[in-house]
Amino acid sequence: MATYEKGNIEVEDHALDKEGKVAATKLVTGDEAFQQALIKEPPSFFGSPLLILISLVGFCCSTANGYDGSLFGTLLSNDTFKSFFAVSNKGIEAGIVTAMYQIGSVCAIPFIGPAIDTWGRRGGMFIGGLTIVIGVIIQVTTIHNASVGQFMGGRFLLGFGVSIIGAAGPCYVVEISHPAYRGIVTGLYNVMWPVGALVASGAARGGLDHEGNVSWQIPVGVQLMFPGIVTIFAWLLPESPRWLYTRGKQSQAADFLAKYHGRGNPDSEWVKLQLSEYEQHLEMDGTDKRWWDYRALFRNKASMYRLMCNCLVSLFGQWAGNGIVSYYLSAFLDTAGIRGSVTQTNVQLGMNAIQIVFASLGASFVDKIGRRPMLIWVNVVCCLCWIGVIVPASIANITASSTTADQDAVNPSVSKAVLAWVYIFQICYSFGWTPMQALYPVEVLSFEMRAKGMAFSSLFTSVGLLANQFGVPVALTNIAWKTYIVFCVWCMIQAIIFYFIIPETKNRTLEELDDIFNAKSPVKASIEKKKLDVDANANIIGVDIVGKSGHGLA
Repeated sequence: MATYEKGNIEVEDHALDKEGKVAATKLVTGDEAFQQALIKEPPSFFGSPLLILISLVGFCCSTANGYDGSLFGTLLSNDTFKSFFAVSNKGIEAGIVTAMYQIGSVCAIPFIGPAIDTWGRRGGMFIGGLTIVIGVIIQVTTIHNASVGQFMGGRFLLGFGVSIIGAAGPCYVVEISHPAYRGIVTGLYNVMWPVGALVASGAARGGLDHEGNVSWQIPVGVQLMFPGIVTIFAWLLPESPRWLYTRGKQSQAADFLAKYHGRGNPDSEWVKLQLSEYEQHLEMDGTDKRWWDYRALFRNKASMYRLMCNCLVSLFGQWAGNGIVSYYLSAFLDTAGIRGSVTQTNVQLGMNAIQIVFASLGASFVDKIGRRPMLIWVNVVCCLCWIGVIVPASIANITASSTTADQDAVNPSVSKAVLAWVYIFQICYSFGWTPMQALYPVEVLSFEMRAKGMAFSSLFTSVGLLANQFGVPVALTNIAWKTYIVFCVWCMIQAIIFYFIIPETKNRTLEELDDIFNAKSPVKASIEKKKLDVDANANIIGVDIVGKSGHGLA
């Protein structure tokens, strides 16, 4: 008996069937129909370069949140900006200015589902992108009247648009992706978050070479770039085949699948598989056709379980401690004795570059490691990283009330230790959390509930960010380094919750996930392994569910 791996399938042995044909027994996780297509028609990732280009425009939707998180982390270390708007890099004033973005995001929630369902995924991307462009213009023009209120109004519109584009983008990308590479492609979608952050920190660093208000206007104005790309190109993209199918445009949906998933062959295994599942699972008169109807999200236990998984991952992704590293990096570095606009901006720049590398690496492993193990272990590792931060930070024992002389006296080795652990945290967070933040929340939702469910994802993301933006600056002021203990403990709690609640979603099409969430125990059903008996023509002729020990499950 020989054992080897072929793609995601472990081939356990070979034998002769009754007719003398060679048959392979394969140990797999996932759905049989998906595995059948994978065996009969192994996909080529670069089989459709045009689809990759199309996905890249969708990826630009992910930059807005990353850009703003990095932007304010650097603007709050810009002395000219703080002086112009009379704010500091910590305390309640900083929280209010940054939080207007999240308030706008929350106010947009009732409009997310209708925008994406009514006008399509492309329409949602366009509406969100245009709103962001208007918000940025309003912020930049505050230079003429020095109005804090106008700047905050622009940030409100910015958050409003980001909420819509941030839901439309992953919906579009996950629905146009080839089923075999949905995990990698949608995981890469959120890699554009640190790309946006890198552009923001780079623009902020470049702005510091200029005197006066130009130093902060440059990074604020450059925020137009990625939303502008989406606004210009959105209507030139093909629409989601699922959206087309449920709007009575089945022939257009089939043409999309043949062109981009079947290499031009309408009889491709992947085309036939998906069209068959569209017919079985997609509601032609579902609640997604009615802007006011949210019943699909609470219709039964399976729907509510899906929504719970979506919301938990969206919320917990903001509570691993990354809020400090993005919005309040300046105050965080102050507590470690690392000060100065140029120094702090350089730290941010380097951190964002590292994020891109490791987030891309993490996205390439989501199908190999699996969504569930990645979500569990990244929280465990983040907990350990915070322990690494706590030890040197507690030795420094710097508080917001420390005098300048006290702060300048911080041991350089302690500062370096804190900075090193922050970088390690960002590496681990980027590898495990960054790909999952876009991938998991969107793929656990059925098509009927996807757009409105992503509105809930946006709500819980905003709740997490609002807690960070109002709580973190105050905590850094009042308890300084002890803030990191809170994140350390909470990361471990998140890992435990994920272990008991979050099911695996790899090796299935989006429609095949219905079987997982309709099961009595979604977690158990999602990690079951199956032995598939495959004949010489790559047809599955037998299925046996096995446990971890290889024995059948009752």
